Amino acid sequence: MKFPEHYTLAEKNKLLDHLLTFVSENKQQKFREIIQSRTRHITIVLEDIFQPHNASAVLRSCDCFGIQDIHIIENKNSYEVNPDVALGSAKWLNLIKYNKTVQNTTECLNGLKEKGYRIVATTPHKDDFTPENFPLDNKFALVFGTELEGLTDDALNLADMYIRIPMIGFTESLNISVSAAILLHTMTGRLFSSGIHWKLSDEEMTETLLTWASSVVKKPDLLIRDFVANQ
Repeated sequence: MKFPEHYTLAEKNKLLDHLLTFVSENKQQKFREIIQSRTRHITIVLEDIFQPHNASAVLRSCDCFGIQDIHIIENKNSYEVNPDVALGSAKWLNLIKYNKTVQNTTECLNGLKEKGYRIVATTPHKDDFTPENFPLDNKFALVFGTELEGLTDDALNLADMYIRIPMIGFTESLNISVSAAILLHTMTGRLFSSGIHWKLSDEEMTETLLTWASSVVKKPDLLIRDFVANQ
């Protein structure tokens, strides 16, 4: 959903108030509650995921644990949401895809670095941090690779840090959707109880609420166009 880019925060809030008049009070209250627990302090990157149901399960975990942005790198494999697995979670998240060049991984991870994110590779082969001792003070992107091959060399070389889930069995690694759920459960729990400023800014909250509202009202484009025309 496209909103007027030139709008100030006050104007965006007026547009939000207008759209919310077409949303039930129960849904409005749910929006207000959930937005307070949304964060961009942690973001997720999925690199060339081969099995779409696994990626869709990751989306579910992201929604459940308050992660707003998911970056999807499509090198060999394209991704479409599996609705039976995602259970509607995708419409509450920002999915950013990278599939325009042969350097999609580099474009994504360097772009996140420019925005101040530390790139954190999830791999069982690096004895670095665990979910319990990982430093949370600066924002970071957790990068997950394919089920068969793991992360590419590009992703590993661009990583600033590495994280692993300690395991004591014969099996070397977990399914990525399980890994994501474990990492997010532990790390968001630590983050949300810390003194770190992890919430969305006021403008980010408003823009996210605008997107959510437009996803549940009928004919949102018409409502927005009428609102803009009458300002």
